[in-house]
Amino acid sequence: MPILPEEAHKIRIPQMHDVRQLFPDDKLEDIEKTVWEKITSSEIKAKVKPGSRAAVLVGSRGIASLKEIVKATVDALKAIGAVPFIVPSMGSHGGGIAEEQRKIIEKYGVTEEYTGVKIISSMQTNIIAKTIGGIPVHIDKVADEADIIIPVARIKAHTDFEGPIESGFCKMIVIGLGNHSGCSRLHQEGASSFDKLIPEVADIVLQKKNIPFGVGIIENAFEHVHSIHVVPGEKFISEEPGLLVLSKSLMPKLQFDEIDVLVIELIGKNISGAGIDPNVTGRSVLRKMENFKGPTVKRIVALDLSAASHGNATGIGVPDFILQQLFEKMNPEVTYANCIAAGAPEAAKVPPMLENEEDAIRAAIQTAHRTDTNAPKIVKIRSSLHLIDIKVSDALLDYCRQRPDKFQVVG
Repeated sequence: MPILPEEAHKIRIPQMHDVRQLFPDDKLEDIEKTVWEKITSSEIKAKVKPGSRAAVLVGSRGIASLKEIVKATVDALKAIGAVPFIVPSMGSHGGGIAEEQRKIIEKYGVTEEYTGVKIISSMQTNIIAKTIGGIPVHIDKVADEADIIIPVARIKAHTDFEGPIESGFCKMIVIGLGNHSGCSRLHQEGASSFDKLIPEVADIVLQKKNIPFGVGIIENAFEHVHSIHVVPGEKFISEEPGLLVLSKSLMPKLQFDEIDVLVIELIGKNISGAGIDPNVTGRSVLRKMENFKGPTVKRIVALDLSAASHGNATGIGVPDFILQQLFEKMNPEVTYANCIAAGAPEAAKVPPMLENEEDAIRAAIQTAHRTDTNAPKIVKIRSSLHLIDIKVSDALLDYCRQRPDKFQVVG
């Protein structure tokens, strides 16, 4: 039995054109030197006692220049007399398996050989306190036994909630450092509570543990490092909101008013915690995007799963249509572990699958209400993280040409 109705087979897929979205590309030129100078400054240096065992926290995201930043952090800590080692800190990612979490950071080049220090990955946690509401506060046992803890974190908008503090230092020491147990427990409260819960739990961790500083990374629209911010631990909660505002101002976006069909080549955990960043698409399985300022997207088609996602297809439930090849690369065990821990089983629901891109696009056009099937507005992107070089259909070409401040038509 054919999946598509006869009229859908008659839909002509329009020609696609290469377009470059234009954004500022202010970036930090000497990243390692900046990290070194900031950590070895008198203010930060004074916070670290010589001989201190330092747990350097590294997460699971594909962050610009991550391995160089981690190595520079490690080298600077050594220079001021500390004894650093690396602790993968990514909550339930990697299926909540210690060795898988180690493999994730190694894929980013953060290896023992490159950094010159040990990587110690464990899922064991210690409960160091409880919140006023009785929620246990878990932190990684290995990091708990260190003298100091140093998070290396990208500061950016979160995919599942909005607040003055979203992804950054506080989330890493609360969710990432909590491993599978702590991550799962906090997600039971619902992501809608995180704007208050994460700062509350972060404050407890900061009071109980010695976190002298964190290394904050802010990227620009081109995934280049815009700036590095070494922030004292006692200032995480007061300074992170300002850094989040800066990060959000630099985020790339789709500069259209309306898109009939958005085609995404890759989804994956290395791309976004939600697989597909709702701050780009305006679509989330966990919340209403009330303050979303991007385009109205009628239908989403996802083609494949990134290799760096290691089978974690969290977010597969967001698109309207996917290709069979994406589903075949999904590791159900890893995906379900992450989605259950995050309190988002909806993110693992599988949408209709088609064998090829053309039929998936036809299905999307057919079901995108009030769409001119002879001139559909289609945008194709590499992923929700890669929004510079895109493709647009004939129907959007004039729109791009008329806005030379936002677009450059390449071909």
